[in-house]
Amino acid sequence: MPVAIVTGASRGLGLALARELSARGWDLVLDARSPEPLRAAARGLPGSGEVVPVPGDVTDAAHRAGLVAAARGLGGVDLLVNNASALGAAPLVPLAELAAAGLREALETNVVAPAELTRAALPALRAAGAGAVLNVTSDAAVEAYSAWGGYGASKAALERWSAVLAVEEPAVRVWWVDPGDLRTALYAAACPDDPGAAARPEPGSVVPSLLRLVDAGAPSGRYTASALAGAV
Repeated sequence: MPVAIVTGASRGLGLALARELSARGWDLVLDARSPEPLRAAARGLPGSGEVVPVPGDVTDAAHRAGLVAAARGLGGVDLLVNNASALGAAPLVPLAELAAAGLREALETNVVAPAELTRAALPALRAAGAGAVLNVTSDAAVEAYSAWGGYGASKAALERWSAVLAVEEPAVRVWWVDPGDLRTALYAAACPDDPGAAARPEPGSVVPSLLRLVDAGAPSGRYTASALAGAV
């Protein structure tokens, strides 16, 4: 069975992706910071494959090593989903009010952690023959939205890092994907007073679009869930 590591897998898009991969028979290594929600999410997956919940913080090097070791114990790494993210401030604030500690948190979680986890997994991804990295990004990486500066800057950095990795690692597919506006706990924390939040689609609605990349063995590049949904 193929093996995937999914970070931020206790809720939202990470959990929705884990559910679909599990239903397809994948073996999974799941990450989240809170142990019991992660274990509950793992217990609720629909498939019969192996599921290894590994609670911890992706900014911790020992935790990242544990994720890769767990995946190797299942046979390797065929897919790495870097989904865990941090806002830097909740609710979001303008750049003039964004503390250095908040900016560092966004950069450490959204750029350094996925970069280092990918580096740790690269030997296994290369060995897989068709290994892939799916980095979850945002339209805030390419559009200037008030109060989204720290988060957007971190996602923009992740996109550039992904693009360079794709050039340097032609044997590994690297996808950086904007899933679109979703109803997630992260967004609720970012914009708790948004009257339109309830109208946002559920994370599971974009999972079929994202997994088209896996199904098609798509080339490395930047994708949006909306464009993938409309692809033939």
